[in-house]
Amino acid sequence: MEELLRRLVAAPTLLGHEEPGQEVMREALREAGLEPRNVAMNAEALRASPFHSPFSWDVTDKANVVADWAPAGAEGRSLILNGHVDVVGATTERLWRKAPFRASRDGDWVYGRGAGDMKAGLAAIVGAVRGLRRLGLAPLAPVQLQSVVEEECTGNGALQCVLSGPRADAAVITEPFPHAISVAQVGVLWFHVDIAGSPAHVGETGEGVNAIEAAFPLVAALHRLETELNEAPPPPFDTFEHPLNLNVGVIRGGEWPSTVASECTLSCRLGLYPTMRVGELKARVEDAIGRTAAEHPYLGAHPPTVRYDGFACEGAVVSADEPVVEVLARSIERIDGSQPALIASTATTDARAFVQHGIPAVCFGPLAESLHGVDERVYWPSVVQTAQVLALFVRDWCGLGT
Repeated sequence: MEELLRRLVAAPTLLGHEEPGQEVMREALREAGLEPRNVAMNAEALRASPFHSPFSWDVTDKANVVADWAPAGAEGRSLILNGHVDVVGATTERLWRKAPFRASRDGDWVYGRGAGDMKAGLAAIVGAVRGLRRLGLAPLAPVQLQSVVEEECTGNGALQCVLSGPRADAAVITEPFPHAISVAQVGVLWFHVDIAGSPAHVGETGEGVNAIEAAFPLVAALHRLETELNEAPPPPFDTFEHPLNLNVGVIRGGEWPSTVASECTLSCRLGLYPTMRVGELKARVEDAIGRTAAEHPYLGAHPPTVRYDGFACEGAVVSADEPVVEVLARSIERIDGSQPALIASTATTDARAFVQHGIPAVCFGPLAESLHGVDERVYWPSVVQTAQVLALFVRDWCGLGT
């Protein structure tokens, strides 16, 4: 498992460059005695689904990698084990203690971009299957292993796998939720605000309108909306002080230090509760931008536009009474020695793609730190424990035979 994790981290699987990591997964699945196959991204099929997130890039050559573990009987419950191969950028590499795309181990911690989110989870899935197969065992119901793309920006990789089938009685995603099972998550909306200014030479006093500076009151308006959304969180998010977070993640604008900026784009992320529809949040974002722009001496006559590219997904909740939750909790307790907590997440995961199609899906995985940050790392003993839990869970969920 550690060697597989090293090979995965060494593949910088950023958006549009996922294939080297998928080839590592194909090799790992073959080494586990399974036959991998591609589930190609189909733009037309994705856009026809009401659950897709909008995307402006070409997905023609992208593929999810899956492998079907054939059952030794027909008495058990079917299962999907899922993880994503894509990662976010390494931010400022000079801040990292070591190269982010070369896994390094320091004691019980393995460092590297994607080590925790979630390539260690993929390694644990493969490790669990290899361990069971080494014992000459096989599930009594179909098990599909999935390595998907675009979890970090759309979730359309997992959605494509659901659309392509087969269905299953449950799915477990090995996101880094240690000693806990994630049963609820918020939705996420990505939106982009395009602002047009009026260029001029900066030396011409009073001339032009700076699009970058015109963005400032719009950001303030979005933060006021964020405050409103957090005033009365519904259960189970009422245990969080601030469950829905706005992030102004990217600002692009201007062409020249001595030229008044003629354009600016804000690229933002905002969460939404499972009780809220994406359309409702879009309307509130557009209203906040529109009302603030109307009060601006220039934007009132030149209103900014809001467009959507990337995440546009609703939240998801799985009942604590679902059999997958109960069986997985017993498997965790067997290895960990204590009953896992059932938690809600203020981030989104691919679990929603399965839940939206009637497949109960939960997240459980290793202990990781600094996800999306500097010096991302995963606690290696927890990766081993995750594989052990998964092996027990396959036994108790699917049944095992020879």
